Amino acid sequence: MRAADGSAQVAVLPVGSFEQHGPYLPLATDTLVACAIAREIAAAYPVRLLPPVTISCSHEHAGWPGTVSISAVTLHAVVNDIAASLRRSGVGALVVVNGHGGNYVLGNVVQEASARGERMALFPAAEDWEAARERAGVATSLLTDMHAGEIETSVLLHAHPEVVRPGYESADVVADDRRHLLTVGMSAYTASGVIGRPSLGSADKGRELLASLADSFAPYFDLLTSARE
Repeated sequence: MRAADGSAQVAVLPVGSFEQHGPYLPLATDTLVACAIAREIAAAYPVRLLPPVTISCSHEHAGWPGTVSISAVTLHAVVNDIAASLRRSGVGALVVVNGHGGNYVLGNVVQEASARGERMALFPAAEDWEAARERAGVATSLLTDMHAGEIETSVLLHAHPEVVRPGYESADVVADDRRHLLTVGMSAYTASGVIGRPSLGSADKGRELLASLADSFAPYFDLLTSARE
């Protein structure tokens, strides 16, 4: 991390989750993915890398044992408290690196902070993931690759291969029409907890996904640093 001189005024906060990811990926998958993205950012930009928020809003996964959630109100408060603490210590900008799609409230946190004149961003956006998917040669669309699929399996095969258990090679589940997900939860669409094509995952794809996301971070960094008062 190129922040040793103390000049970095942008902090990066990985936000993951603690939820089921099928029989072959760990409960901490989203946290590991968010941390892997944040490490790539910290290796390329002068930012301050924070430890992760490891439990978030995983209520749609409540049908599987091991999943632990906090409320959206709590997550909202935690991120705001972290941002306020950073500002008091002289770090005026915060990037929230979200590893879990169910953390919808993080968008509200950033919107509200920006309206108050604070410097905050949410990363990656869907466009960043799409660019990474194309660069890495990920075959599955972002719609199909919803959970424990090609992208998450690839990132962990690259960054943490020791946590990937056998079985992903034959665990594909496709459920593209999930319009009632918020009402009925994940268990209405998958018996295994998987939605996607993990069989297509590879360490090479994981490496390219992370490299692309690091490149995509450049305009976020420029925007936050150019907004200094």
